[in-house]
Amino acid sequence: MRRRIGPRFGAVLPLLAIAASCVPASEVPAASGAAPVVAPQPPAPPPALPPEPSVPVRADFALRGAAEQGGALTGRVPQGTRSLALDGKPVAFATDGRFLIAFDRDAAASAMLVATFASGRTLEQPISVAPGSWRVEYVNTPYRGSATSDADFERRRPAELAQIAAARAVAVESDGWKQAFRWPVVGRLSGFFGSQRIYQGKPGAYHGGTDIAVPAGTPFVAPADGVVTLAAAVPFTLEGNLLIVDHGMGLSSAFLHCQRLDVKVGDRVVQGQQLGAVGRTGRANGPHLHWGLKWRDARLDPGKLAGPIGG
Repeated sequence: MRRRIGPRFGAVLPLLAIAASCVPASEVPAASGAAPVVAPQPPAPPPALPPEPSVPVRADFALRGAAEQGGALTGRVPQGTRSLALDGKPVAFATDGRFLIAFDRDAAASAMLVATFASGRTLEQPISVAPGSWRVEYVNTPYRGSATSDADFERRRPAELAQIAAARAVAVESDGWKQAFRWPVVGRLSGFFGSQRIYQGKPGAYHGGTDIAVPAGTPFVAPADGVVTLAAAVPFTLEGNLLIVDHGMGLSSAFLHCQRLDVKVGDRVVQGQQLGAVGRTGRANGPHLHWGLKWRDARLDPGKLAGPIGG
């Protein structure tokens, strides 16, 4: 005898079939001995491309200072700068992006500052260098300085120059170049940077520093932080007792004709620290301190960094 299915139960069967058809294939139990059905996976996303080089926040070098012969400029490289160059020669910059550049007494009328980024893109900054105005000074002292004769001068001078070159070649870590420079001693200016000098009728090179006339024995101090790279053990023919202090980034001070030196090679000095006493050793016709400044091979005017004397 067949059993009749009531209308109520018969109506449920189509609904069960529809519900079963909505179950994902991966959730349907596989038949015994049959391979499981695996739902296809979406394709993996493509690898991310490297980020585009960021555009510098600053569009220039924020230069400050005197763009003129014997002057110096400080600045900050644009963000993302990989290397910096002035007229094709590399220029170092600090971790905070700050840098120093300077111009010799005889520098050309223009220069080019170039920053290169990691992408290879470059940013150029042309710089117009203003000319200086130089004097002629007549000095009543022998050209050979303290040497007893021209032959004695020629014999001694090469070794002295070698010591100076070695001292300037030392790489120094110092932030003195970032400071506002001060005068090492205050007095009457008796010799001016850049002037053509005539020694007892014989033309010499231009004056590479500034002379400050004060009594012998007057103490002088460091114009900025730095490291001593030369403290002459024996007076040089021209410079006398010579002291060189490196302020970092290729900027150094030289103090000539000293009566006494109070520091030695390797000493770290701070701005305002006493370095020695003024004298008249070497080629000098009276007690004074010659203060010279150099950035690499460029000779600079100390007054452009320190401002008016006594100011």
